[in-house]
Amino acid sequence: MPPTFQPDRTVQPFLPFTRPSIDEATIEAVGAVLRSGWLTTGPRCQELEAALSARFGGRPVRLASSATATLELGLRLAGVGPGDEVITTPLTWVATGNVILQVGATPVLVDIDPLTRNIDLNQLEAAITPRTKALLPVDLAGLPVDRVRLYEIARRHQLRVIEDAAQSLGATWAGQEIGLGGDLVSFSFHANKNMTTAEGGCLVMNNEDEARRFERLRLQGVVRFPDGSADVEELGGKSNLTDVAAAIGLGQLKQLDGFNQRRIALARRYFDLIPLDLGLALPLADFDNSNWHMFQPLLPRGVVRADFIARMREHGIGVGVHYPAMHLFTLYRKMGHFEGQFPHAEDVGQRTITLPLFPAMNDTDVDRVCAALRAVLS
Repeated sequence: MPPTFQPDRTVQPFLPFTRPSIDEATIEAVGAVLRSGWLTTGPRCQELEAALSARFGGRPVRLASSATATLELGLRLAGVGPGDEVITTPLTWVATGNVILQVGATPVLVDIDPLTRNIDLNQLEAAITPRTKALLPVDLAGLPVDRVRLYEIARRHQLRVIEDAAQSLGATWAGQEIGLGGDLVSFSFHANKNMTTAEGGCLVMNNEDEARRFERLRLQGVVRFPDGSADVEELGGKSNLTDVAAAIGLGQLKQLDGFNQRRIALARRYFDLIPLDLGLALPLADFDNSNWHMFQPLLPRGVVRADFIARMREHGIGVGVHYPAMHLFTLYRKMGHFEGQFPHAEDVGQRTITLPLFPAMNDTDVDRVCAALRAVLS
């Protein structure tokens, strides 16, 4: 029999939709960095890069101040620039599209598969033109895009792939962890991710030449020489990570697998407890591949999301929205996008809710959420 729950009438602390878990050892490690006098990019960043590289089979890994930066630099490494097209999904955080614009290329959007809520690979190939330079798939909520089919398409059309795996650290496809294979793979370490550096991200690359160029691009394009001189051969920016942040990441990486297992257990409990008669459309129950970064049902049609969020908050439950369909933002409407263009992405974007899911949650926290869902939606 599935577990049951009873509404809890006691006053309890507010339950946010996410909260990072930082242990005392990590706090002490940050203190050690602060006491060391070396705060910016240094030995802790090198240590975290080496640890991530080891996790990804020895592939070169470099850190940056955000996953947004790693996506932009990944596009530059792939040779994407003005006149090129990059295919991606409209159901993502707007950074995914913005970085394509930032390098001077054009985002070409393809609707989602309503089951996985990831880019519809059946439609992707039809969007490829002679101007297409790269594919930029997104693993929404930690569920990977089908990597086998994705790379079959990429190879057939000789396209680079920059994986927006911001949310899928520790997830797998066909038995292989995301990042062990593929082309350029970007992970996020934002505060709400499965592991965090407070802000930050990394890019997994193919060879040391790409890694050295990434290092130049993330710090003004500067090349330094043993005699103390320097040169700049191409335009770079400033997106290096600090040792303070890397110290957090080192502590988090040690706990990542445990964090993910707890997320999976909590997601299973949601599936066991959410009342089916409330009309919520549950996410795909993938317990083989997803790292369950987020748990995102869709509200019944006709329910006003703002009212739902407000009423859940009255019950002490925080709810997020990830994400509105990107093409409906004013910036993208100015580029010619319009309502009705990508109906599946729009439907999910209008109805999606992100329920609390983070490793420090107790089973009873899931019970609280489900009781609140019953009270609000009945």
